[in-house]
Amino acid sequence: MATRKSTKKPNVSADELKSYYRDMLLIRRFEEKAGQLYGMGLIGGFCHLYIGQEAVVVGLEAAAEEGDKRITTYRDHGHMLACGMDPKGVMAELTGREGGYSKGKGGSMHMFSTEKDFYGGHGIVGANVPLGAGLAFADKYLENNRVTFTYFGDGAANQGQVYETFNMAALWDLPVVFVIENNQYAMGTSQKRSTSTPDIYTRGEAFGIPGEAVDGMDVLAVKEAGEKAVAHCRDGKGPYILEIKTYRYRGHSMSDPAKYRTREEVQKMREEKDAIEHVRDLLLSGKHATEEDLKAIDKEIKGVVNDAAEFSKDSPEPAVEELWTDIYTDVAPQNA
Repeated sequence: MATRKSTKKPNVSADELKSYYRDMLLIRRFEEKAGQLYGMGLIGGFCHLYIGQEAVVVGLEAAAEEGDKRITTYRDHGHMLACGMDPKGVMAELTGREGGYSKGKGGSMHMFSTEKDFYGGHGIVGANVPLGAGLAFADKYLENNRVTFTYFGDGAANQGQVYETFNMAALWDLPVVFVIENNQYAMGTSQKRSTSTPDIYTRGEAFGIPGEAVDGMDVLAVKEAGEKAVAHCRDGKGPYILEIKTYRYRGHSMSDPAKYRTREEVQKMREEKDAIEHVRDLLLSGKHATEEDLKAIDKEIKGVVNDAAEFSKDSPEPAVEELWTDIYTDVAPQNA
C-alpha cells in the first residue's frame, strides 16, 4: 500500500506512537469483526462502523485527562475502545448479551460506562450535543476543571439544537469541546450538497466560539489540536470547536451500499491518507519499530478481538426479567 511521507518530525515518543498505532488498529480490527458478526446474524438492528475514522478519537483521547467526559452519536464503538472500555463488554453488548455494558439492552447505539466517563452512544441525530453541554455545565458548577468532548457529524451540524447549544455554551463559558467528525457524507449526502459553508467550524463565529479545521487522517495533528482546545476550556475561556475532516471507508451503516461515491474514491483515500498506515510509516521510517514488531502488535490485537467475539457468543442472552431493571431508582425520602 502506498503511504504518504511525513514532512514533519513527530513531537512524540516512540512508545506514544506505538500506543496510537495499537489503539487505532484495535478499533479497526474490532469493527471488521463486528461487520463479520453482523453478516452472520449475531448482531441485530443498526450497526455503524468507525473504519477509517480511527485517528479522530485516538488523537483526542491522547489530549484528555482522567475525569474528562465524552459523549457521541451512534457511530460509537471506536470511542468506547479508545477511552478504555473492555472490548469483551462492548462486543457482548453489540450481540445483545448479558455480559454487555448495558446488559444486552442497548445494542450498538446505546451503551454507557460511567466508570470510563463515557455517556453514550445516542441514536437521535444531534441530540447528544445539548447533553454534552449539560455534562460540561455540571463540571463548571462543581469547579473540577474537567472537559467534555461532544462528538457529532457533519450531518448533525445542520440541526437546530446544535446552534441552541452553541449559544448557551458560549453564554455560560462551558468547558466543552465540540468535535465535528466530518466524514464528508453524513448519511449519504455529500457536504457540498447539504452545507452552505465549506468549513463547518466557522459557524461558531456567530456565537464567539473559536475553532479550527483539522486533518482527521493524521493522529498527531488531531492530538495537537485537541491539546489546544482542551487548554482553552481548562483556562475558563469557554467552548471550542474542532472540525476534524476524516473519511469513513464503509457505508453509513451495515445496510448502506454507499452508491453515492465511487470505489476509486474510497481506494484513493485508503492508499494515500490511511491514518494507521501513516503511523506505521512513521514507526518504520524513524526506526522506532521493525516489521516484526508491528506484526506482533497485529497478532496481539487479533487475539484480543477474537477473545471478545468468543466472549460475546458464550455470554447468555438477558433474562426476560431484565426488561424491568434500570428504569427506576430508589430515592431516600427527604426530611420535611
